[in-house]
Amino acid sequence: MATFTSSIGFLGAVALAATACAVPALGQSFDIRTLFSAPASNSGAAAAPTGSGTQEWSGESGASNHPLMTAQAIRAAAANFRNCLAGLWPQAQRRGVPRAVFEDNVAGLEPDLRIMDLLDAQPEFTKSFWDYLDILVNEDRVQNGRAILAKHRATFDAVEKAYGVDRHFIAAIWGVESNYGTQIGERSVIRATATLACIGRRQDYFREEFLSALEILARGDVKAQHLKGSWAGAFGPTQFMPTSFKRYAVDFDGDGRRDVVDSVQDVVASTANNLKKDGWVSGQTWGYEVEVPKGFNFLLADRSRVLTVQEWERLGIRRAGGKAFPRADDRAYLLVPAGVQGPGFLMLQNFRVIMKYNPAEAYALAIGYLADRLRGGEPFVQAWPRHERVLTRAERYELQQHLAARGYDVGEPDGRLGGKTRSALRNFQSSVGEVPDGFASAAVLERLRGR
Repeated sequence: MATFTSSIGFLGAVALAATACAVPALGQSFDIRTLFSAPASNSGAAAAPTGSGTQEWSGESGASNHPLMTAQAIRAAAANFRNCLAGLWPQAQRRGVPRAVFEDNVAGLEPDLRIMDLLDAQPEFTKSFWDYLDILVNEDRVQNGRAILAKHRATFDAVEKAYGVDRHFIAAIWGVESNYGTQIGERSVIRATATLACIGRRQDYFREEFLSALEILARGDVKAQHLKGSWAGAFGPTQFMPTSFKRYAVDFDGDGRRDVVDSVQDVVASTANNLKKDGWVSGQTWGYEVEVPKGFNFLLADRSRVLTVQEWERLGIRRAGGKAFPRADDRAYLLVPAGVQGPGFLMLQNFRVIMKYNPAEAYALAIGYLADRLRGGEPFVQAWPRHERVLTRAERYELQQHLAARGYDVGEPDGRLGGKTRSALRNFQSSVGEVPDGFASAAVLERLRGR
């Protein structure tokens, strides 16, 4: 999903999110962002306000602990929904949205409060890398992706020539985001973005998405009945957010519309244009699985520490499976998502580009891995520490609080273990004489608790 979670901290999406947060929802055919962690409905929870139009909201506060995600705040914002929408008309008018288009799309609109449960449940940030990859990179998805590449070979040929983006990555995004267009989502983009524009912790961000969705309808690029997608407003086979559509969508089939829902040519080309404009390096892959030697200084495993492949080799890093690196001067950073117990990865520039599409390392790794498998590559060589218990969202939030209390910079504690939290965790581990691998295990949480 094109960058909807860039300010969530991933659409964004799974894309178990989504992802994204972002991409990467229930009440529709499928949403990778809720595969594992969407909260179950609680029959004992307080009901949503009468007339809110919701049926499935749990009635509970969000897991992020944000003040706008308390049950009381959600109810109050839902009660003010109509006034909120009316207040957005002047902005829509300034964008050239006709009054009739605005009224046709907001008349009688009610918030979908089930989205409040989903907003704080993005598994790109809350589930283990191995669980994420097991779901998104499997044999069915690999075989279906190869069939898509063969079926639309002429389109991929033309797009690859025009934009210089490897077709396997475009197909991988297509596969991860919507299972090759078979599970795009059935939520109204207008209703979803309107809900998020007026309720919850991301109102500033989603106000822009809502207004952009209205612009898409006013322009006629996508038919209103086809503007459906995820709970966060991402739509089409590769899950464009409305604002990303405005920046990157192209009319590759020449019919006068940028249709990223029903035109395969526009879908593939628009996704390639997105990656290219975000800095895609033609002829380069995403990165490499690597073996990290015993005694390695894991403080070097930080996205800010960029070295050439040759420099990493001097530090003992080797490509997994005994393979050679194709270019010694490629620059990369080392990612060890499971710490000393799991595989390492050297990440190149294109990995960072994929993270602009959805800013979750798990998502970007899934895209790179699936792209490799689609081109005929083998599964990862090294094993994941599947015996390790994955921390709950509450435990991850607690871990961040403990680190912050000890003076380590984790940003705003939110239960998502990104690069900043791992860096803080490495520094803590180093201070207490443990291997500073940044892996948030149950054991390190107990150590932080002082037990």
